[in-house]
Amino acid sequence: MSITSSIRCTAFCGTRRIASGVLHHVALVAQREYRTHADLVRIFDDRSSRQIEIDLRGDSADLLKRLSQGAIAIGKDCDAAPPAHSGPGRPKLGVVAREVTLLPRHWRWLAAQPGGASVALRRLVDDARRCDAGTDRKRAAQEAAYRFMLTMADGTLGIEPASRALFAGDAAGFEEHTAAWPEDVRDHAALLAAEALRD
Repeated sequence: MSITSSIRCTAFCGTRRIASGVLHHVALVAQREYRTHADLVRIFDDRSSRQIEIDLRGDSADLLKRLSQGAIAIGKDCDAAPPAHSGPGRPKLGVVAREVTLLPRHWRWLAAQPGGASVALRRLVDDARRCDAGTDRKRAAQEAAYRFMLTMADGTLGIEPASRALFAGDAAGFEEHTAAWPEDVRDHAALLAAEALRD
């Protein structure tokens, strides 16, 4: 199965939502719009709202071939992929060696833990992820909604008051400040922001 087949996304042509779903389906719809509105077509990753860059030229067979080859880019500011394995670690298990800098007291404490420093660090990270899961989801929702709003801003949306409400967790304020936005933009921003505005 192609890695692109698991990517869920939403496409817009200007302020009109034209498709949502798996990348292959959305890209085909976006390609049809691209033929007459090339500058207005945008595809967003549903989790992060980073733009997905795909070459929409040619026919549907060309597009599907490029997608099957993984010829996409997600956002210019996305995190870099981990470097190729060239040293310690267990890559088959997904374990990758990277540099960690700590103070001497931290190294002493880690060395005294059962299983050593690596096991203790993995346990600490897993515990922190469990404890911070709600906060992490809220922050991710805020960032995704804000990134989408910023990309769609055309000088008429007035995203400043809406973004203040978003980061303040003010659902009523967010709804009020987005009420006059184009319907599809407003609804998609609300969907992205839902986790951040939950009571």
